[in-house]
Amino acid sequence: MREYNFDGIAGPTHNYAGLSPGNVASLAHKGQPANPRRAALQGLSKMRLVASLGIGQAVLPPHERPRMRTLRQLGFRGSDEEVLAAASAGDGHLLRLCSSAAAMWTANAATAVPSSDAADGRLHLIPANLTSMFHRVLEADTTARVLRAIFADPARFQVHEPLPGGAQFSDEGAANHTRLHVPGRPAVHLFAWGRAAYGAAPGSGEPLRFPARQTREASAALARLGQVDASRALFPQQHPRGIDAGAFHTDVVAVGNGSVLLLHELSFVDHVALIAQLRELLGHDFVAYLASEQELPIASAVAAYPFNSQLLTLPDGTMTILAPQESRDDPRARAYLERVAGSGGLVRNVRYLDLRDSMENGGGPACLRQRIVLSDAERAAIAARVFWDDELGAELEKWIGRHYRDRVSGDDLRDPKLHRESLAALDELTKILRLGAIYDFQK
Repeated sequence: MREYNFDGIAGPTHNYAGLSPGNVASLAHKGQPANPRRAALQGLSKMRLVASLGIGQAVLPPHERPRMRTLRQLGFRGSDEEVLAAASAGDGHLLRLCSSAAAMWTANAATAVPSSDAADGRLHLIPANLTSMFHRVLEADTTARVLRAIFADPARFQVHEPLPGGAQFSDEGAANHTRLHVPGRPAVHLFAWGRAAYGAAPGSGEPLRFPARQTREASAALARLGQVDASRALFPQQHPRGIDAGAFHTDVVAVGNGSVLLLHELSFVDHVALIAQLRELLGHDFVAYLASEQELPIASAVAAYPFNSQLLTLPDGTMTILAPQESRDDPRARAYLERVAGSGGLVRNVRYLDLRDSMENGGGPACLRQRIVLSDAERAAIAARVFWDDELGAELEKWIGRHYRDRVSGDDLRDPKLHRESLAALDELTKILRLGAIYDFQK
């Protein structure tokens, strides 16, 4: 079994719309001009680095934006040009909602349960419904089509429908899911949640400032759909104070890999009991690196995103941390990561990456990837050209150079020419990646 990081590519209309309450960086950079070309190339640079370390790497395509089908569902009529003009009238908020860049953060795309952990021996992928935010609920159907195009063999893979319903089963995908494992023991899955849809939350209540997005009921449904052994599925509650500080997803304040868990003391309600339970299930090989509020204030953790790093196992069995440049620039975030890397355990070093165009919109290294564990046979069963190699990387760089602008502002979203450029880019990309017709405009 080998883990592959499926990274989302920033789209041709990448922009800063500030649509996400609770996401401090997104709100802080609302309205600033974006550079889609640079954002996409920064993402490719990260993918190239991960692949060069001997770690599995793959890509996922951008979504169609603006989402014309949704604008028409909202009552705008006529040609694409007429729809764009009408939707941009007034303050243009509906057009911004339907032009969100958020699909690039594929940690929210789905929850993945490897075949080794599922009772039926198949890989399970549950696309996230993302119902807590309108601009993100638009992603679920395209994500399902993309995953079904890639994981097309029903004997090996099951791509589920997103969870039904509205706010009661709000699911944010793998950003609230952590898989931990040690040799010789079954994996343990953490399905975190922020609020209870039915009945009072058993922990310490719910956040007061920002919305809790994932429900306890959705997390329980994910474990059932993934056919995870009930004794190996844990359901920790996100800490309300962490959410109110801007930790809207678990991966803002915790990251786990193999036998290692990095977490802030405001990541989960009763983190002490959770760590003890994990040690009981995983044994003494399990190691938790806890950052206290005194060592690393939650404000610094949210601003610098040290926990939104990729914690990766190298071919020799040791681990490395891929952290954003912002974590190096913040003295306390850097000190915490270097404490982890200098502890003498499996984590040996920290690498810092420039992902500013993603970070300023609210997503770090961990947000940009969906972790999927595949056996060699499962990998061989995938016909789509999504797995990274130097040839694909070079072709994607040229594709970006041909189609992406170096500046997109909010006003540009109404430009029919930008829309046509975007459709041409996505149509060509589906051919490069051998995905078939996955977009509305291709049908």
